[in-house]
Amino acid sequence: MSYPEIDFLYLNEDDMIRAGVQDMKGCIEAMEEMFRLMKVGDYRMGGANGNSHGSMVMFPKESPFPEMPVDGPDRRFMAMPAYLGGKFDMAGVKWYGSNAENRKKGLPRSVLMLILNDKDTGAPKAFMSANILSAYRTGAVPGVGFKYFAREDATTVAIIGPGVMSKTALAAAIAVRPSIRRVKVKGRGKASLMKFVDHMSKLYPDVEFIPVDTMEDAVRDADIVSCSTSTPTGDPSLYPYIREEWIKPGAVIESTAALRFDDDFLINRSRTVTDNIMLYEAWEDEMKPDAYNTIPIPAVRVEDLIAEGRMSPDQIDDLGDILLGRKPVHRNDDEIVIYSVGGMPTEDVAWGTMVYRNAVDKGIGVKLNLWDAPKMVV
Repeated sequence: MSYPEIDFLYLNEDDMIRAGVQDMKGCIEAMEEMFRLMKVGDYRMGGANGNSHGSMVMFPKESPFPEMPVDGPDRRFMAMPAYLGGKFDMAGVKWYGSNAENRKKGLPRSVLMLILNDKDTGAPKAFMSANILSAYRTGAVPGVGFKYFAREDATTVAIIGPGVMSKTALAAAIAVRPSIRRVKVKGRGKASLMKFVDHMSKLYPDVEFIPVDTMEDAVRDADIVSCSTSTPTGDPSLYPYIREEWIKPGAVIESTAALRFDDDFLINRSRTVTDNIMLYEAWEDEMKPDAYNTIPIPAVRVEDLIAEGRMSPDQIDDLGDILLGRKPVHRNDDEIVIYSVGGMPTEDVAWGTMVYRNAVDKGIGVKLNLWDAPKMVV
């Protein structure tokens, strides 16, 4: 940039696609590098601890103000800021509004945008459509786990919750394990389930897609289990449940959403891995006691068990430690890994930066002017 003039790049959804936002292998590589940077501390997120997921605006159940929204399924606004160093060296924030009622208007549940900013001046560098970007980074994070924890000869995937996140999680699984030949799909409604099967079978014609009726049918014999359900929080007994006896030895179970196991299994026989341990510690600190009632990801339940004195902190592993070789990828061939994915703005900044740079190199997008010179300088 040539200051004080500030121009920035606007990228709509079509621009993002042309700039490579759907490059899953590239996205997985970006996420892997991001995790390494985070483990050595070359990042910042929100909050005093630098590890907050973001800041959320929620609405009351009732309001005396007729214009004010009221609480409803997935109704919120959220800002997720971060800085990521290394080869990314970028600050940014993902901002979105969410409302389950959007589907009646032909819109996705959440409408997302990402702003990238110069780390020194704060000047905007890009303003970009982020729905596809967020979906791909959300799938690529499980993909890093599949790359390291899934059996090399994995053939069978279980998909629980056939939504957008499951589409990209499956794409990531196939990208790192091309040996996959069978996908079992469990959904709540037949229409959404068959829509998922029809869509994905066209993308992967050599893979057999099998709709199933129960969690047990999905999980049994699966090498990789990916769970991305939309479930009301507050009562863990209502969260989707996986019984230990259904799980294949050596399987990896990834959860970006509500999932429940027996405490005895979590404490004594499974291996819990997080995408960023400090995120879960921050949630536990912010929402104790019983953080799992609010954030239904399995590792949050483990943090509750640690807080209760029923588990020790060394019973939960961080992906970054594994990537840096500080902890083993596997302790034995039959261990069952439960990999929790919480979602972080560093992921959006990482992949958004790579897509932005591709767009600049290829001349994609629309250059917009903020000012030639600021009219007010303090």
